[in-house]
Amino acid sequence: MAGEQNNIDDLLLENRKFPPPVDFQKNALVAGTFLYDEARADDEGFWARQAAELLHWDTDWHTICEWNLPYAKWFVGGQLNVSFNCLDRHVLAGRGDKVAIHWEGEPGDTRTITYAQLLDETKKFANVLKSLGVAKGDRVNIYLPMVPEAAVAMLACARIGAAHSVVFGGFSSQALADRINDASAKVLITADGGYRRGEVFALKPAADEALANTPTIEHVVVVKRGGNDVNMVDGRDHWYHDLMAEASLDCPAEPMDSEQLLFLLYTSGTTGKPKGIMHTTGGYLTHVTYTHKYVFDLHPESDVYWCTADVGWITGHSYIVYGPLSNGATQVIYEGVPNFPGNDRLWSIVEKYGVTIFYTAPTAIRTFMKWGDQEPAKHDMSSLRLLGSVGEPINPEAWMWYRDTIGRGTCPVVDTWWQTETGGIMISPLPGATTLKPGSATFPLPGITAEVVDESGARIDHGGGYLTLTRPWPGMLRGIWGDPERYKETYWSRYGDRYFAGDGAKLDADGYLWLLGRVDDVMNVSGHRISTTEVESALVSHPAVAEAAVVGANDATTGQAIIAYVTLRGGSSVDEGDLRNHVAKEIGAIAKPKTIYFTPELPKTRSGKIMRRLLRDVAEGRNLGDTTTLADASVVNELQKRAAEAPSED
Repeated sequence: MAGEQNNIDDLLLENRKFPPPVDFQKNALVAGTFLYDEARADDEGFWARQAAELLHWDTDWHTICEWNLPYAKWFVGGQLNVSFNCLDRHVLAGRGDKVAIHWEGEPGDTRTITYAQLLDETKKFANVLKSLGVAKGDRVNIYLPMVPEAAVAMLACARIGAAHSVVFGGFSSQALADRINDASAKVLITADGGYRRGEVFALKPAADEALANTPTIEHVVVVKRGGNDVNMVDGRDHWYHDLMAEASLDCPAEPMDSEQLLFLLYTSGTTGKPKGIMHTTGGYLTHVTYTHKYVFDLHPESDVYWCTADVGWITGHSYIVYGPLSNGATQVIYEGVPNFPGNDRLWSIVEKYGVTIFYTAPTAIRTFMKWGDQEPAKHDMSSLRLLGSVGEPINPEAWMWYRDTIGRGTCPVVDTWWQTETGGIMISPLPGATTLKPGSATFPLPGITAEVVDESGARIDHGGGYLTLTRPWPGMLRGIWGDPERYKETYWSRYGDRYFAGDGAKLDADGYLWLLGRVDDVMNVSGHRISTTEVESALVSHPAVAEAAVVGANDATTGQAIIAYVTLRGGSSVDEGDLRNHVAKEIGAIAKPKTIYFTPELPKTRSGKIMRRLLRDVAEGRNLGDTTTLADASVVNELQKRAAEAPSED
């Protein structure tokens, strides 16, 4: 048995298949196996062709890849500028009037920014940074809402060779201070505030609180967005618009070494100290340009692309700023929440701008399901031709709802697996070439080599185990800022010669990959290692259920007991016993939840991630830890109350 081998049990079976639609395939960039064949024959040569064809290089490289495990360098000796590739080259090619960004503020204000305008703003702000003493190799922190100035700031840093460190606007002042201090940042770029749920949330006061303990910050640039009162410190704090009014438009893009540090992005660490993930220039830009083009089958002359992520996360870096702009895409950026002023806000934006490619998170999709089919039905979304999901495994029923309700049963769904550390998408369908299975990320992309292994590192061809990457790839992290030993220990110690992603996965009989979530979220029930993802998928496959989160809680009899938190679709009801039996029918009696709590909401961060750590704390009766990043902290209080009132399970 898999449980005896200490692997992850393979419980859920999904047999529905959807080949590429004929009409989609006719115009697809990839409709066969030629990219896979080329990469399989020579992966380094394949990546070199992508780099040469997709990007402008000022100096050619002499070595494609230097691989000294666990360190990689790509396109060694080559020079290029990320800002030039994202902006100047499109303007020089006569596409300056093309819309780069349709920006929509939550209150309904809008801005349309062409490539020429975005280039001008970037050059001016690059000169602003220079005037504040920022030079190549310095670090700049960015703490902004979803406004165009966030992209401008990132591109301006790239233009002059300063590494940026973007901090999600929902993070606390302490989280901001930790990231500033770890990077020894010289300048902070923030805003007075931004809009969320119809109100202004203040950013500058949180920044001020952080700045009380950040000795390396010399200057603060403040974007006026919220209009809220803020304190400006003479000599240190500057209004963005005042500095820009005086800035020169003359700022040539400086060629950078391919391995020049482009940005740091911090991820949470198990030790409590965030990890500063390092990404460099040439390999990263090659990876995100290639994946954005082919995974989304991008036709920049006709597509309107929209990724709903925040620039504070890697998805915003790779698939809002760098990938789309490098490819010359027209995209939508939205500032606020999906349910202001109504639950149909996102669909109204799709209709308004004629969005053709829509990329969002499974958590958001399940929330849309909960709100009901009537919300998207209010709008004409016939412009959509491709849908994507990112952030966590998507359960088959949410995948089907997404395809059928949002995509009218005709849009392919590209479910993408990747991480902050990988830089770009690693496992995904190519929509014109891949037969889809609901809930499966399908196969590694051309140029990516992934294997599922057991506890000892032996390859698994069928069943559940641990996802590893066996070959270097251009977008891979180059280390953890200031902590090379932690880099080795975190990613390379478990299996030695391969990168361990920290995620469980399984391979079905057809060789399709199914992501099972973080191995930390695997439950050990009576000797069976059961993925929370599979139990959640079984729960959501019930027609009354919109969303579910599952955790393992300590249990004297079974080791761990499965505890489920379930949100029902609007107007639906189901008995707890019926739902437990439904899970047993779908994936087996061993996976039946011991207890199910029904709740109108699940505890989520402002980025939409379910905080399973808090759910485990609730299930085991512990005091809750840090809840500052929750979108609504009252949710966990209500869950604690329900848990206290719940009868014990016999």
